[in-house]
Amino acid sequence: MKLRVVGAALPAAATTTPCLHRLFSSSKLDDGNDGRFVSLLCDIVRGKQSWKVALNDASISSALRPHHVEQVLINTLDDSKLALRFFNFLGLHKNMNHSTASFAILVHALVHSRLFWPANSLLHTLLLRGSHPNYVFSHFLHSYKLCKLPSTLGFDLLVQSYVLSSRVFDAVVVVKLMLANALLPEVRTLSSLLNGLLRVRKFITVCELFDESVNAGVRPDPYTCSAVVRSLCELKDFVRAKEKILWMESNGFDLSIVTYNVLLHGLCKGDRVWEAVEVKRSLRAKGLKADVVTYCTLVLGFCRVQQFEAGVQLMDDMVQLGLAPSEAAVSGLVDGLRKQGKIDDAYELVVKLGRSGFVPNLFVYNALINSLSKGGDLDKAELLYNKMSLMTLHPNGITYSILIDSFCRRGRLDVARSYFDRMIEDGIRETVYAYNSLINGQCKFGDLSAAESLFAEMNHKGVEPTATTFTSLISGYCKNLQLLKAFELYNEMIDKRITPNIYTFTALISGLCSTNKMAEASKLFYELAERKIKPTEVTYNVLIEGYCRDNNIDKAFELFEDMLQKGLVPDTYTYRPLISGLCSTGRVSEARDFIDVLHKQKVKLNEMCYSALLHGYCQEGRLMEALSASCEMIQRGINMDLVCHAVLIDGALKQPDRKTFFDLLKNMHDQGLRPDNVIYTSMIDAYSKEGSLKKAFECWDLMVTEECFPNVVTYTALMNGLCKAGEMDRAGILFKKMQAANVPPNSITYGCFLDNLTKEGYMKEAIGLHNAMLKGLLANTVTYNIIIRGFCRLGRFHEATEVLSEMSENGIFPDCVTYSTLIYEYCRNGNVGSAVKLWDTMLKKGLKPDLVAYNSLIYGCCVNGELDKAFELRDDMLRRGMKPRQNLRELQKGEYNSPS
Repeated sequence: MKLRVVGAALPAAATTTPCLHRLFSSSKLDDGNDGRFVSLLCDIVRGKQSWKVALNDASISSALRPHHVEQVLINTLDDSKLALRFFNFLGLHKNMNHSTASFAILVHALVHSRLFWPANSLLHTLLLRGSHPNYVFSHFLHSYKLCKLPSTLGFDLLVQSYVLSSRVFDAVVVVKLMLANALLPEVRTLSSLLNGLLRVRKFITVCELFDESVNAGVRPDPYTCSAVVRSLCELKDFVRAKEKILWMESNGFDLSIVTYNVLLHGLCKGDRVWEAVEVKRSLRAKGLKADVVTYCTLVLGFCRVQQFEAGVQLMDDMVQLGLAPSEAAVSGLVDGLRKQGKIDDAYELVVKLGRSGFVPNLFVYNALINSLSKGGDLDKAELLYNKMSLMTLHPNGITYSILIDSFCRRGRLDVARSYFDRMIEDGIRETVYAYNSLINGQCKFGDLSAAESLFAEMNHKGVEPTATTFTSLISGYCKNLQLLKAFELYNEMIDKRITPNIYTFTALISGLCSTNKMAEASKLFYELAERKIKPTEVTYNVLIEGYCRDNNIDKAFELFEDMLQKGLVPDTYTYRPLISGLCSTGRVSEARDFIDVLHKQKVKLNEMCYSALLHGYCQEGRLMEALSASCEMIQRGINMDLVCHAVLIDGALKQPDRKTFFDLLKNMHDQGLRPDNVIYTSMIDAYSKEGSLKKAFECWDLMVTEECFPNVVTYTALMNGLCKAGEMDRAGILFKKMQAANVPPNSITYGCFLDNLTKEGYMKEAIGLHNAMLKGLLANTVTYNIIIRGFCRLGRFHEATEVLSEMSENGIFPDCVTYSTLIYEYCRNGNVGSAVKLWDTMLKKGLKPDLVAYNSLIYGCCVNGELDKAFELRDDMLRRGMKPRQNLRELQKGEYNSPS
């Protein structure tokens, strides 16, 4: 559709634009000399002489100004290619800083000549200047009137350029100015702009701009209509969406099946699938025919509301009509039937589609078996495997690989082995790779003797193990902290003359680092040079991370320097533990300096490295410095991802700094990012801890509305808040909802209830819950500490000490908090001798006493007159960098206070 000027007279308000220093320099042309100079330039441009020679004339080059170029371009409208050549020549050879007016004149001229590509190129250059859209439009409008060209396509191209440059709001400004000046944008331009607004979720703006454009005389096409319908659906205003379509129909707008499919999608997304079905039924009366998108949208809608039978019926209708369903529709329906336990229905559907030729049968079967296996439904996966033969489908290597791997992951290694045997029976030959899969499965679940048996079986069957086989076993032992067996296997590898590679040594070094045997790990690392084996970046990274975990940051940096000297290239896996290590040891400023040095060296860091720095600042409560670091991060070309936003938001919530929190949320929205589970969980946790349960539930509702579903941490945070508020019944209801949502609770979840029960003195119920946790392998040191603390609060010290004995019997080891609680109780009851014995036991186990333990024992010694021991403990505290509650003078005078 051609653009046109509507109306002759313009209202004063409509033509008003911001005051400009100079729209055009044409007023200067009143001067005769200036006019003759322009005429001379026009002769040069149209003449045959060399522009370079002519314009090198000092009298011309010194006098040439942008407003002269503007007039020359106007005088050359009849030959836009010539005008473009002159424009480019001046920019290239004369360094001419062309005016916005020159760009506008030339764009109009090129568009009039249908030369859209060079016009687009000019607009791209113009937009890079960053001028305000009001300013740019003013020049385009003035040049349009001055040039008196019939086409207004230049304005459309300007709008489209803004959209393509992700400056959609500037495009809105231009369109509104066009409408105010009675210039109608082309419908495709409006469609492009509306879809750009959709991408940034500015749904209200879409509706407003659509109405303004239609009222001004733009006749929308199906895609423009679809944009406004989609916006209303995203706003969940389905009544207006339907009314808008009726209005479009009554006005004779050109609507296609696309618009109705958008409405269907919105209704289905809003769980109003039966309303969507009614819309589909009305299509025939409108002369439209449902297409594959219509059917697939409805199928997915029924899946969403768990009405899979209706979805199956629609899928049958599709097949009968010869429409090929999408993979998403098939997967959604099959997975939905599976989750409802209707495995036979899912099976029949898969076979039916396969027979119709829409989906490869074996592919669908493998996908469904894989989905079932990942979801833990291994019995149903086996059922599908068994039924495959009934459909003359032969499992292939992929089928067996999925089953073997899945059963290994679930610890059902005997079943995995049976499938391995069936694979051989089916003529699929065993290889070292298949054995390695089983060995890895055995290693993963700690049955390393079975892994060694598999290794022996390999040798018996003539399947030669490789360095990878040994390394897998060694890695398994190391991950299970059985270093003695790992080194025995390493020696066997040497005996068989299988040369260990760097990956073997890296696995051993990793195992040593995991058990805090940093001296041995370092020794093995330096032996690599004697063996003429070059360590890789991964080897260095493992050792560096080990030292950082051990808080030996200086040694980690020595390795880093050694790595550089050997010509190895550090990566983010090198920098991240170094930065994190500095932060975790209270050296956040040094971490910041380290990042600055890396930046000066042109090292590319990723968001994870910066998130470690931001986390370090936030952990120390230095939120403002974290925000400053995030700004520098952006300036250095590193985008703030969701993790970085989550760290800062969590820091703001813990301050609490609500203004910064809301500013961060706005910045996220402006970047087109939406909060994820982590961010919503931080919000819910913060509100729960401060007792604002109403706000916590509002965040919960918003989270679910945004289809960001809660996880176990989210549930636990909200239940913890309810428990602390004494609302145990509501916490219990939420716990049941959590189970119904197939979100398994963890030890922290149970700990919320356990903590509340012990605080209220309900120790019988607390012990019952803890026993249930033991059966479910969810009990740990923290939960035992809660029980011990509960007995101590009630003065039932004998039972508290019995719980301590029970811990070790159950393979759970006490920590410093466990001992501190009991030491304090001994001291409070005057039993300092037992407290000292418990103290010595704690030290022998390699545990470092905390501030509470020191102060409790010092207090007990002072009360019982054992001042020498108190002084000894105080001196030891000072050496460890801790400050005792009692000063030396108070101890000498015998003035002491309870550490509680």
